[in-house]
Amino acid sequence: MASNEHTVSDSSTFTGWYKSSYSGGTNDDCLEIARSHAVVPVRDSKAGPTGPALIFSSDGWAAFVGAVRDGRISS
Repeated sequence: MASNEHTVSDSSTFTGWYKSSYSGGTNDDCLEIARSHAVVPVRDSKAGPTGPALIFSSDGWAAFVGAVRDGRISS
């Protein structure tokens, strides 16, 4: 499953994927997160259901989301 400790090559190995409510119903340009796992898998919706995923620790994901929310990371 894992190609290294921070990615998986096939994200379909995880279940419970969902898109943010900010993405809208037809927008494919967003991230998806899989719930109910010991880690936080994140994938690009454009890559499809079998595309790769990044793997965050729960603490790492919380730090990332907090930094985005606080404006310390922007696009």
